[in-house]
Amino acid sequence: MKTKNIIILFVALFLFGNSVYAQKEKVKNRPHADQKMFSLGFTVGINMQDLILSHSGFAQPNGEVWFAEIPSYNPGFSVGIIADRYLNEHLNLRLVPSLHFGEKQFTFKEQTSKEIFKTTLKTNYLTVPLLLKYSAKRLNNFRPYVLGGVYGSMEIGGKKNMPLRAKGSDYGLEFGFGCNFYMPLFKFCPEIRFSLGLKDMIQKDRSDLVDKEQYLKYTEAFNSGKSRMIIITFNFE
Repeated sequence: MKTKNIIILFVALFLFGNSVYAQKEKVKNRPHADQKMFSLGFTVGINMQDLILSHSGFAQPNGEVWFAEIPSYNPGFSVGIIADRYLNEHLNLRLVPSLHFGEKQFTFKEQTSKEIFKTTLKTNYLTVPLLLKYSAKRLNNFRPYVLGGVYGSMEIGGKKNMPLRAKGSDYGLEFGFGCNFYMPLFKFCPEIRFSLGLKDMIQKDRSDLVDKEQYLKYTEAFNSGKSRMIIITFNFE
């Protein structure tokens, strides 16, 4: 290795070492915040809802076969509360009841005529995730973490007589990651979570439809639709 490269490497290591040492010397905000047996907080953010669609290939009496896609994500709004239970230095158990307001834009296409039909499915959910949180060792005033668990959800305010309708409840898996930033008065925690539903959310019983001849074909186009959601939140604890 050339002498110049050795000098550059040495200087880099020296500066990195000084940086780490300087970080160790910083005063910690709220040094005992993570040792509380119980703590509360709230969360606000955005969500992007999706469905993993499985098509049936069902042929209508007139020969029409419809397929659909959700071409883009429409950001929605999320808000909730956080109830946290301290287990040990690295583990916490938390319950995060949240409201997620959003919608999905469907584009249907008939396979032969290429006729297109577009509709919107508004889905507002109350979800209750139970999550296990694993936090790395705190370094000065930040501390990264990962979390995962299960959730149950219930739809709020679903409309009837729409081309598509979602079922009233869901359950699935949830996981994510984030980082605690320790402020003088509170913890600020940006977080990303991924929600994977395990239940078919397409409501097949469409007794609510007034005009079945016009709209039932869109429900019959699916075998199943399983929910997916990305949640970007800002937690205050």
